[in-house]
Amino acid sequence: MKSTVETQVFENIADLRQWRCRLRYKDNFDRQPIVGFVPTMGALHQGHMSLVQKALQECSHVVVSIFVNPIQFVKGEDFDKYPRPFEKDLELCVRAGVHAVFHPTCEQMYPNGQASLTRVVPPGELTGHLCGAFRPGHFEGVATVVAKLFGQVEPNYAYFGEKDYQQLVVVRRMVADLDLPVAVVASPTVRESDGLAMSSRNVYLNSGERAVAPVLHQTLLTVSKNATSKALTLQEALADGRRKLEQVPGLTLQYLEACDAITLEPVAECKHPMVVLVAAKLGDVRLIDNIIVPKI
Repeated sequence: MKSTVETQVFENIADLRQWRCRLRYKDNFDRQPIVGFVPTMGALHQGHMSLVQKALQECSHVVVSIFVNPIQFVKGEDFDKYPRPFEKDLELCVRAGVHAVFHPTCEQMYPNGQASLTRVVPPGELTGHLCGAFRPGHFEGVATVVAKLFGQVEPNYAYFGEKDYQQLVVVRRMVADLDLPVAVVASPTVRESDGLAMSSRNVYLNSGERAVAPVLHQTLLTVSKNATSKALTLQEALADGRRKLEQVPGLTLQYLEACDAITLEPVAECKHPMVVLVAAKLGDVRLIDNIIVPKI
């Protein structure tokens, strides 16, 4: 059923800010609106929409941004071919009852260009390993665009999925270090019926690759089970997982690691809270996943 909320669509920052200003003063100061924000690059799937639904349940107004951010793509990545089904994305937002969709151009976001842009540089201990080791500069691009979006939208709450776990930790640290007035809300990874984490890039997988892809989640579950049951030490469980993934035809393992769930510091043995993370290329498609290990 289509929502009765009229979804506003903004393509430039000035119009978004005018709407946000009107919203702030529409009611008296005893009833200030609570704004929830879901930043996305579009190609929306059920994982994104679960964040939208959570925001709608917890906030009086919800803003979704749809912007394929060029500065978080590293050389050789898929910026030009990244899926951009805006009309479909907008329809999903309208049906859900989103109050505003922000869909800026690169020129709006980076009017002075990208080469000499002032950037947010997250601490190296959060970005120098895991995905950061394979995508140098990626998290700098993420932190910069998220900081800009927070300044433009002025949300009370911002919603992120746990699938991009390193991103979530980086954003939380940025908010804390820069005293940004927004609460970061995390939601569990949404999965297909066979366990594959939902991702906009899954559309790149051919049928054979798609059949293989759930092995990442299966491996995470096995590592967690073997380590927490003490059938193997954590390092043995990780080594076993790496060995099995390296034997999967067409799959190139980048990392399978266990880290502190708050600091992302690598851990040598099971502790709480802990997250096990994996990244691999399946053909030309890079997939990531993680599992937060239950309390031991």
